[in-house]
Amino acid sequence: MDKKETGKLGEQSAASFLAGKGFTVIDRNIRSGHLETDIIAKNERNIIFVEVKTRREFPNAHSRFGRPASAVDRKKQMRLIAAAEEYMRRNRETVGELIPRIDVIEVYLSPETDDYKVLKILHMENAVHR
Repeated sequence: MDKKETGKLGEQSAASFLAGKGFTVIDRNIRSGHLETDIIAKNERNIIFVEVKTRREFPNAHSRFGRPASAVDRKKQMRLIAAAEEYMRRNRETVGELIPRIDVIEVYLSPETDDYKVLKILHMENAVHR
């Protein structure tokens, strides 16, 4: 399984996870120029812009990459903020009074390449802000 397929499976898992928490996924993989948002979802109170990071192993002292959320550096955070602001501007009528939030979801999949099994999902609410 390549990196792109792993990412897709992670995003699918994150979308299902959010649905289980009462969110409705309204868009996925939204691009606006060089800006991208993996998942946009809403509930009765919030509209959330979600960055999904997927790994095939749990981070430990010997992990090459560390925690997936650590890949959301300041530059990536600024892009996520800009993408969320752009979406809010373009969709004022549909967004209404919903409170925007940027979350990060880490998805850990089984390390076996032929097997797709979610081992753990960590949801960090309001992980990115100005």
